[in-house]
Amino acid sequence: MIEFDQEICADLAASLSREWLETNGIGGFSSSTISGLNTRRYHGLLTAAMRPPVGRFVLLSKFEETLVIDGRRYELSANQYPGVIHPQGFQYLTGFRLDPFPTFTYEIEGASIEKSVFMVPGENTTVIQYDLQQRSAGQDIKLEIRPLIAFRDYHSTTHENGVLSPHIESEKGHTTFRPYNDLPALHLAHDPAELDANGFWYRNFQYAIEQERGLDFAEDLFSPCAFTFDLNAAKSVSIIASTVRHDSADADMYRQAEVQRRSPINNQTNATNELITSLTTAADQFVVARERGETVIAGYHWFADWGRDTMIALPGLTLLNGRWDIARNILAEFATHVDQGMLPNRFPDAGEAPEYNTVDATLWFFEAIRSFLQYTGDYEFVRMNLYAVLKDIVQWHVRGTRYQIHVDDDGLLFSGEPGVQLTWMDAKVGDRVVTPRHGKPVEIQALWYNALRTMEQLAARFNEPNAEYGEMADKALASFNAVFWNEEAGCLYDVVNGENRDASIRPNQVIAVSLTNSMLSEERAASVLRVVERELLTSRGLRTLSPADPNYIGRYEGGPASRDGAYHQGTVWPWLMGPYITAYFKTFGREAGRKFAAMWFEDFQEHLREAGLDQVSEIFDGDAPHTPRGCVAQAWSVAELLRAAVEEVYQPRAEVGLPEVLSGFAAR
Repeated sequence: MIEFDQEICADLAASLSREWLETNGIGGFSSSTISGLNTRRYHGLLTAAMRPPVGRFVLLSKFEETLVIDGRRYELSANQYPGVIHPQGFQYLTGFRLDPFPTFTYEIEGASIEKSVFMVPGENTTVIQYDLQQRSAGQDIKLEIRPLIAFRDYHSTTHENGVLSPHIESEKGHTTFRPYNDLPALHLAHDPAELDANGFWYRNFQYAIEQERGLDFAEDLFSPCAFTFDLNAAKSVSIIASTVRHDSADADMYRQAEVQRRSPINNQTNATNELITSLTTAADQFVVARERGETVIAGYHWFADWGRDTMIALPGLTLLNGRWDIARNILAEFATHVDQGMLPNRFPDAGEAPEYNTVDATLWFFEAIRSFLQYTGDYEFVRMNLYAVLKDIVQWHVRGTRYQIHVDDDGLLFSGEPGVQLTWMDAKVGDRVVTPRHGKPVEIQALWYNALRTMEQLAARFNEPNAEYGEMADKALASFNAVFWNEEAGCLYDVVNGENRDASIRPNQVIAVSLTNSMLSEERAASVLRVVERELLTSRGLRTLSPADPNYIGRYEGGPASRDGAYHQGTVWPWLMGPYITAYFKTFGREAGRKFAAMWFEDFQEHLREAGLDQVSEIFDGDAPHTPRGCVAQAWSVAELLRAAVEEVYQPRAEVGLPEVLSGFAAR
């Protein structure tokens, strides 16, 4: 349980930096800061996924809450307007905790009231409850709630307009708004209350983080009505906000069911460690339903499902916690979308055709399947559902597919066209490619070799000819060691393109060590890790570029162009610590690996309380103090740290039923 006292809650700067997130398993979410002040356009009590897991709309932004004690009004909410915070309800906030969902405690004049927020799985439904914990004798207490609605795409903002219909429909225990004909209705099921049907606009909310990011940061919100609940008659109030009708009497049932649902989550990894418990809980928020089966949300608040992220995150999100059926569904579903030997990189929000613009998502698909087999041993599923697709992928890569992706004469994999970014370092500023990696990127060669060895092993298992895969792998191995080793630096070149060798010190070379099938000797692997430790390692992950490089940018801030320019030019990514820790164990042994990783995790654990609560941010500044940036909750950040923590550190492979991994180094 994460808990903050009044010192943090009443400190606006401290409380605004801490964000809570509730999800519904279909792409929708509820989120804000612990102060109750929305700092992002993505914050809201109900962001509904109308075409799960996408088509997301902020329907209900927030409640304006007022506690009325003996006629005296105390406003509990908080908003940023130009030059002022009003009201300042955080001053009455004496505590916040995740137990297991967000719970706020306010104390005024001897009265104490708790507010909690959670979502109903599988529905665009948020339950908000208020419970009067204590009161002074003889106090007359009422609670006023005024909904503020947005009804807009979650990437945009709302502004006062004449199209909105202020009409409300109200009957006993139910109030419904439908301000726009082309959007769904919002239903509020609520306990008995007096209704004030006067509606009006609240103008010019300011979202500070969007302003920092150089995006539209001002919004108007409409309030269609207000409710007054008598806390003298009943000590608790329940409101269910949803796209479908509910009965407020069911709120406690939903609450109990959600508490029970979350209890087994932390038992899935036999968690005995606080970090693993937190990461296991966090992992559950990324696995969501699609029309068919499940998929992985890459990050909250603004990402949908991405092929690359899904394949990298799949072991940590589904395999080590025993959710093997979900892993099967995800692998099988993505296999149906393979086209010209390529896995889709992104399923767009608007439901258009998938985008095929990545060279590595497809290769991570092989590694996800290899990991799936390591955990499950379900070769029959792979043979029946995936093996033919894998063979077709290899054939397409040999003869060539989109973006000049093809096996070159030296057995290595070439990829790239001007203006197109195919690896995970894919940032562009206008037409400028920030990290041009055309040719033969180092991690692509490592993944290609790993894929060939995986196919060699599968073909042998299925009694099919496998010599071709082995010969291709041998050729790639020899060429890789001949052209990628940078003797002067003691590590690997980042990209080789003809006679050009990119000697930038980047973390991609770690993947050439961490994969089960590695092309490097143990001696070279050790040298790579020493260079990476010296140049790139931080307390929050690996930098994407050495600070000694003239192109290094130490802070990820400013408008979109500035941020995109820094994205892979020094910015720290925590997901890279998964491969780094695995590589460390393979290279330096279990005793040294566990000592290093345990110390690193102990330092990192404080991050779970500083940004997205019980979550791992997407990125951090390259410069100290490594401020969290980007998404407050990122799938592969959580998944790779969880995988490394479970497999290597706190519950070694033998304890989770995995065979010990051989050295995996090339004998050279």
